[in-house]
Amino acid sequence: MQERTAFITGNSSGLGRGLTELLLNRGWTVYGCSRSGYAQPPSGLHDARCDLTDFHHVPDTLSALLADAGHLDLVVLNAGLLGEIRAATDTPLEDMQRLMDVNTWANKAILDWLHAWGRPVTQVVAISSGAAVLGNKGWGGYALSKAALNMLIRLYSHEFPDTHMSALAPGLIDSSMMDYLCETPDPETFPALQRIREARGTERMPGPRDAAARVLEVLPALRNEPTGEFVDIRKLLAPGEYEALMQARMSSSGR
Repeated sequence: MQERTAFITGNSSGLGRGLTELLLNRGWTVYGCSRSGYAQPPSGLHDARCDLTDFHHVPDTLSALLADAGHLDLVVLNAGLLGEIRAATDTPLEDMQRLMDVNTWANKAILDWLHAWGRPVTQVVAISSGAAVLGNKGWGGYALSKAALNMLIRLYSHEFPDTHMSALAPGLIDSSMMDYLCETPDPETFPALQRIREARGTERMPGPRDAAARVLEVLPALRNEPTGEFVDIRKLLAPGEYEALMQARMSSSGR
């Protein structure tokens, strides 16, 4: 049986760490990179520290990290940055540029390298967000960068004819990001935060490991979707929750 291999960015915390550890437990070989890295990488993990916005050094990092990988069954482009929840008019352009660098252009740099690498890649999943389509007040640079990521995946699906590609919104995940969202911005000013705060502590907001298990569960279903598509995991696993989310979007937009 051929060795199963995965490459995961942002693998030292949150969803990326959950995916890394679940795949290792299932016997996969995992290649990962993140800014902080693993202090003590577990057996089966090939780990590298990398600032993915240092675009000139990304190719060298990936060449060293993946030198021994003959193929990749799965690539998860997970590394991302939320930024500050505030009005778009109060958000400096530099802040939005930083989010675009981390959430969009870093993934372009990786995809360009994988394309030049030329070895088989079966499936690419870019971690997107419902924010990319909801357009809620306050989500400015994050929503823009994730919407751009969705289109990036659609465009690059033409460049990878033998690879299935998806942009996946994984739903709410109880991570350090939620510490900020549930404690700092004002939900009266930014109404979408109220739904997030109500979900914390419920099954609608699983921890990183449970969220990772859900992502792995839907990988076969994603491959039944057209390559290059954006998919919200709730549409596949919790259609009632997804429908409520879409209704809330329609109500808030006045349509």
